[in-house]
This record gives sequence, structure tokens and C-alpha cells, in this order.
Amino acid sequence: MSDVELKKRLINKIQRTRDSALLREAYRLMGTDAADLEPYKLSKEQQASINKGKEDIKKGRVLSERQANKAIDEWLGK
Repeated sequence: MSDVELKKRLINKIQRTRDSALLREAYRLMGTDAADLEPYKLSKEQQASINKGKEDIKKGRVLSERQANKAIDEWLGK
């Protein structure tokens, strides 16, 4: 698909959509001004999880990519 065709399809899709979340995300992806963006607010639980992860890294409680992939495969029953 050419760039021109892609632009036409995107414009058509944007004009037809009623999904405001999709429109906002498309606008964000297209490089909006930073001043237009609101910072994402983390919940207390999300912030606690991030802090726990940072602490795990500091204390060396990490997995290699291979170990992580193996754990994920086991978890998914592969």
C-alpha cells in the first residue's frame, strides 16, 4: 500500500470513528505538543509494584531473558 493510499484510509477511518479514546491515542501518536498532554497518574498499587521491581533489581533478584522466557512458557503451559 502506498503512503498516499494509507493516508486516505487513515483519514477515512478517523472521519468515521466515534471512539474518542482511539482519536486521542492517534493524536498522541502523531506527535502532539507536550503541553497538550496530561501526565499519566499511577495508582498506589501501580507505584508500589514499580518500587518493588526497582528494589528487586537493586538486590539482584532478576532473571535472564532466557530464564524469563522459560518461566513464561511454563506459566502459559507451553
